[in-house]
Amino acid sequence: MATRLRPSSKRCAVIGGSGFLGRHLVEQLVARGYSVSVFDMRQSYELQGVTFHLGDLCDKQALLSALQGVSLVFHCASPAPASDDRALFQRVNVDGTRTVLQACREAGVQKLVLTSSASVVFEGRDIKDGKEDLPYAKKPIDCYTETKIQQEKLVLDACDKEKGFLTVAIRPHGIFGPRDPQLVPTLVEMARGGKMKFIIGDGSNLVDFTFVENVVHGHILAAELLRPESPLCGQAYHITNDEPVRFWDFMSQVLVGLGYDAPRYHLPYWLVYGLALLLWLLALLLRPVLRLQPTFTPMRVALAGTHHYYSCSRAKRDMGYKPLVGLQEAIVRTVESYPHLRRGA
Repeated sequence: MATRLRPSSKRCAVIGGSGFLGRHLVEQLVARGYSVSVFDMRQSYELQGVTFHLGDLCDKQALLSALQGVSLVFHCASPAPASDDRALFQRVNVDGTRTVLQACREAGVQKLVLTSSASVVFEGRDIKDGKEDLPYAKKPIDCYTETKIQQEKLVLDACDKEKGFLTVAIRPHGIFGPRDPQLVPTLVEMARGGKMKFIIGDGSNLVDFTFVENVVHGHILAAELLRPESPLCGQAYHITNDEPVRFWDFMSQVLVGLGYDAPRYHLPYWLVYGLALLLWLLALLLRPVLRLQPTFTPMRVALAGTHHYYSCSRAKRDMGYKPLVGLQEAIVRTVESYPHLRRGA
């Protein structure tokens, strides 16, 4: 019979630690003296002080092997928001999270930090300086958001001080930075295909983009301050760069930094949203016979044409959170990390 290790405060697990945010989180945890177990479906790197466990998120036995001796778990595994695979989102974000919670309790884990999303309150309409007390979206704009709402509820409801299992959710928004496989590569692909000439709406809408190092900082602060007497228990926290920026200004800075032209022509927001909705419905109807993946989904159009930025006042008050890297420096560092995506490269 295997000996069960006693949980150590400096031993943690990162579920989804091979992904974009997960790897940055693992690197910072190791730098802070943690011993880290990574649980993921793949191993994308090697790092001293890190043990990799490969498996399915819904396999509790596989999870238990990764959680031996672990007192703290970061759960940041999720399919990319751009996917339209409802079954995959349900399996990973909801069913997988239930399994994670069961495994944590059985393994004696004391703290769980969830990577949630600010989109859990977004319905495609303007949000300005949104606080955490905004209600969950009643009409989630996509299945990613729908399952992230269910996931966050599961994790926060699982917080139990009497049983010694504490949970907190971090809600980042618009994560970007070096090694990002989504935002910058997708932007460049669209620019190369001639699809970044147009601005949706009047271009004045403010949004949050959050540098990955600041998101990691928020996760680690929450983990280290999560105690029975802490106000963090069972709560959600927005973590952003705290510098709302015009959506199209941000996109233009990244594009121009990589040698591409900034978008110049304006299209009415509701026209583009309506077209995106029609294409989405068409793709849904044709799915049994033909698989279509529209470039502009209703969610993408809503994100590009509305205000959506969030207050970090709760994180500042309860965690002393302050972004480590300002937005302009973050954009420069991100652009410099993609020499292979430069125009003509």
